[in-house]
Amino acid sequence: MIKAYAAFEAGGKLQPYDYDPGMLNDHDVEITIEYCGICHSDLSMLHNEWGITQYPFVPGHEIVGTVLAKGKNVHNFQLGQRVGLGWHSGYCMTCYSCLSGDHNLCAQSESTIVSRHGGFADKVRAHAASVVALPDSIDVQSAGPLFCAGITVFNPLLQFNISPTANVAVIGIGGLGHIALQFLRAWGCQVTAFTSSDDKKNEALALGAHKVLDTRDPAQLTAASNQFDLILSTVNVKLDWNAYITTLRPKGRLHFLGVTLESLDVNVFPLIAGQYSISGSPTGSPTSMLAMLNFADQHHIKPIVEIFPFNKVNEALAKLASGKAKYRIVLSNQ
Repeated sequence: MIKAYAAFEAGGKLQPYDYDPGMLNDHDVEITIEYCGICHSDLSMLHNEWGITQYPFVPGHEIVGTVLAKGKNVHNFQLGQRVGLGWHSGYCMTCYSCLSGDHNLCAQSESTIVSRHGGFADKVRAHAASVVALPDSIDVQSAGPLFCAGITVFNPLLQFNISPTANVAVIGIGGLGHIALQFLRAWGCQVTAFTSSDDKKNEALALGAHKVLDTRDPAQLTAASNQFDLILSTVNVKLDWNAYITTLRPKGRLHFLGVTLESLDVNVFPLIAGQYSISGSPTGSPTSMLAMLNFADQHHIKPIVEIFPFNKVNEALAKLASGKAKYRIVLSNQ
C-alpha cells in the first residue's frame, strides 16, 4: 500500500490517500521517497488548467529517494541506491525519438502525474529507463527541483550547442530562472537577467548574472538591441515578445520554457530579416539529466529551496501559489 496526498476535485485541498499499486512490473522500480519538489505544473494540474487531470490526483514529479524494489529485468540499479525521477515515468523505447536518445520527445511517454499517481507520497513507481542515479556528493535536500526545473533550463544548452562565450539572457528570475543563471555562469556565458522586481536585482547578480535589466523600462530594452545569442523565457505570462526579439543578434533564438497560454503575437518581417528562431523545449532525456546532475555537482550548483514536511503540503502549495517562494519548495519525508 502506498500512502499519498491527493486532491479529489479541481483546486481541492490535498488529503491523505492510500492506494494499492498492484504487482511490480518487470521493468519498473519502486522508490522510497525522501524529498519531492513542488512545481508550478503541479498547481496547473491540481486546478486542471490543461484539461487532462484525473482525480483523485497525487501531484509530485521532482522526486528524490532510494530504490526499495525492482522488477526482474532491472539491472542498472541496486536496492538502496539513491535516485531521482522527473516529469516522465516511462517511455515506449521503440519509437524514433527513443531510439535516437530523445526519450523526452517520445509521443507515447508516460508522465509521472498524468493518468498516474506522483510523488506526494511515501513511495512511487516508474519505468527504470526514466529513473536517474544521483551523484554521491550532490545535496539531497535540494536535488529534487533539478529533475524538472533544472533539466528544463539545462536542456537548451545541449540541444543548441550553446557556446561558452555566448551572450544569454533569462526572462524571469524565479523557480526556473534562478537555476538558469547558475548554469549559464558556470557554462561560461555572458549572463543577463531580465526582471521586473527591484528585490531580485542583487539576488540575480549573486546567482550568476553579470548584469540585470529592468523589463518595466522600455529604454533598457532598447539599449539592449542586437546583444543576445539566446534568450530563455521562464515566465508564464504574455509579454511584448517583439521587443525582446529586437535584443537578439542575427541568428539569435528566443526560447520558451515557461508555458504561456496566450498565443504569441510576433511580427514575421524582423524574424526573416534577422534570421531569428523561436522555439521551445520540454524537460530532457535521461542522458541529459545525468549530464545536468554531474555538471551541477561539479560546479556546486543547487536550487535555493524551502523545506516543508509532507503533512504541511497544503501550506506549501499555498505559498507557491502566492508567488512568495524563494525559489523552490521541497516536501520532506524525513
